[in-house]
Amino acid sequence: MCSSIVPQLKSSIPNTTVYFSDLLFAGTTVQLSDNHPSCERPSQLVFEDTCRIAMYVSTSNRSGINMEIWLPRNWTGRFLSTGNGGLSGCIQYEDMAYASALGIATVGGNNGHNGTSGKAFLRNPDVVEDYASRSVHTGVVIGKAISKQFYGKSHTKSYYLGCSTGGRQGLKSVQDFPEDFDGVIAGAPANAFSGLLSWSGRHYGITGPPGSESFITEEQWKNLVHPDIMEQCDTIDGVADGVIEDPNLCDYKPERLICSSNVRDKAKCLSGGQARAIRKIFSPLYSLEGELWFPRQQPGSEDASIIAAMYSGKPFPFTVDWFRYSLYNDPEFDVTKLNMTDWAYSEAVNPFNINAWEGDLSRFKSRNGKLITWHGQADGLISPANSERYYNHVSHTMNLPPSEIDDFYRFFRISGTGHCRGGDGAWVIGQTLRSLKRVQLAMEFLNPDGNVLTAMIRWVEEDKSPDTLLGKKYLNDSISMGVQSSRRHCRYPFRTQYDGTGDSSQPTSWLCK
Repeated sequence: MCSSIVPQLKSSIPNTTVYFSDLLFAGTTVQLSDNHPSCERPSQLVFEDTCRIAMYVSTSNRSGINMEIWLPRNWTGRFLSTGNGGLSGCIQYEDMAYASALGIATVGGNNGHNGTSGKAFLRNPDVVEDYASRSVHTGVVIGKAISKQFYGKSHTKSYYLGCSTGGRQGLKSVQDFPEDFDGVIAGAPANAFSGLLSWSGRHYGITGPPGSESFITEEQWKNLVHPDIMEQCDTIDGVADGVIEDPNLCDYKPERLICSSNVRDKAKCLSGGQARAIRKIFSPLYSLEGELWFPRQQPGSEDASIIAAMYSGKPFPFTVDWFRYSLYNDPEFDVTKLNMTDWAYSEAVNPFNINAWEGDLSRFKSRNGKLITWHGQADGLISPANSERYYNHVSHTMNLPPSEIDDFYRFFRISGTGHCRGGDGAWVIGQTLRSLKRVQLAMEFLNPDGNVLTAMIRWVEEDKSPDTLLGKKYLNDSISMGVQSSRRHCRYPFRTQYDGTGDSSQPTSWLCK
C-alpha cells in the first residue's frame, strides 16, 4: 500500500509532486541526508511501522512547501500536524516520530523554505505568507486528504503540537482556521511576533558590543548576575531548590553588585552602566505612546544558550534576518542601528497578520475546540510573561472569567524550564522527545497526568480537562536513569506553592493557590 499509493496521489492531489514513499520499520533509524545541515537533524529513530511520504506542494507561482506525512500501521483514527521553530524551514522529525508512535497520522512541513535562515524571504512575500500561516494550513488540508485515501476513511479527531514558532502557528490556526483542529497545544508561542523580534533586537542596543561600558561578559552573567538573582528570588516560593517558581514575583535589584570604591578586582562586581543595562533588560518594551509591545525578560533565565544568543554583543540573528529580508528587503541594512522608528514600522506592517494576537476565539470555541498553551518560566528567548498576557487578552476580549475560559482554553506555567525544553526544573511534560538522552515511550511517560499531548487527547475525546501537569526532571535528562524530581504545574491563574513541610522534590509537597 505504501508504494502503490504514489500514482493515486499524483492524480488526485493538485499542485503536488510526490518525491517518494518508504515503508519504515519500528526500531530503524532513518538517515535524513536531504535535510538542510542547519536544521541539525541528520537522522531519526522510528518507533512504529510507518509509511513515510514526502512531497512538494506549490502554494503560488514562486513559492511552495516541502512536506511529509507519516502514516503508522497501528492507526488510531487520529490526525496531527507538527510545527516549526525560529525562522526556520525545518521539519520537526522528532515530533513526527513521536506522534506516529502513538498511532497518529502526522504531517510536517518546511514553512516554505529550507534551513534556519530567513534569506528566502527576500523580495518574495509569498514565502513570508507560507511562513506566517499558509505552510501549516496547506499541510493540514493535503495531509487529511492523503490520510483518508491511505486508510480508506476520514480521521476522527485532529490535533496540533508545536512550540515557539510552532506555538505561534498553533494560535494562528485557532484564530484563522478554527476548523483545522479539535485540540491545539501551543508551547512558548512566538505571538506578538513583531514586538518579540524588536524586543530581542533591542538587547544589543542596551549592552552594546564587547568592550562597551554597559556590556556584561558571559562570566559576569554566569558567576555574578545569575547567582545573585537566585539568591534574591529562589526562596520566594518557600524553598531553595534552584528554581524560581513564579518569576513575576522577582523584583531583581542588580545595584547591590555595583563595585565599591575600594574593590580592586572589577571582574567580581558591576559598573553602574552594567547595572543600568540589566535593569533595562528586565523591563518591558513600550512604544513612544506607551503601548506595550513586549513584556520584560524574566529573571532566572540566564543559562549559557541565552547568554550566547541574547547578550553576546551581537545583534540577535532572527531579528537581523527579519528586518533585512522581510521588512526592508535590504541584505545590507545595518541592524546595529535599529531604533523605535524601525520597531514601530514592524508593528505597522505586521505581514499577513503574523502577530497572531487576535483575542476573539469564539469560532474555535463554538466548534468545541480545546486549546492548551504552556510556557517555561525560565525561557529567555520568549518571555513567558507574554503567554500570560495573551491568555488575559483572550479573557478580556471574549468577556470570559477564568472559570468560563477554562472550558476551552487552559494555560500552564512550567517552572524551571527553558525555551520549549530543558532546564533545572521538572520540565518534561511530554511536549517533545528532543533533548531526552534516551527515549522510552513507556506508559509512565505517556500518562495524561504528566503528558500534555495525551492530556489533550483525553480532554477532547473524554471531556476530562487537565487541572495540573505533572512535570518531571530526569537524572542527566535520561529517562532510563530515573526521576530526579517532579512537580505539579498548576493551570493559570493558580500559582504553584511549596507547602513548607514535605520533600520539595515530590509533587505532593506543592499546592495550587
